[in-house]
Amino acid sequence: MELISLKNISVQSKILLLKQLGYQSEGEFIYDAEKRKATDCYIDIPVRGSNTVILPGSTIILDIMN
Repeated sequence: MELISLKNISVQSKILLLKQLGYQSEGEFIYDAEKRKATDCYIDIPVRGSNTVILPGSTIILDIMN
């Protein structure tokens, strides 16, 4: 398995990757397939693209609090 850092790729590239995983984004928030804001299931706040990580081999998107 090859790991690729998403830290330095463009916002547009991240949005395209999210689309391939079945999500959407306008650049700030992440939306599910029904166009609802994806929310962190533990703290019930919207997931932002600027502080997320996508785990390889999965469609798990985690919200990483700063």
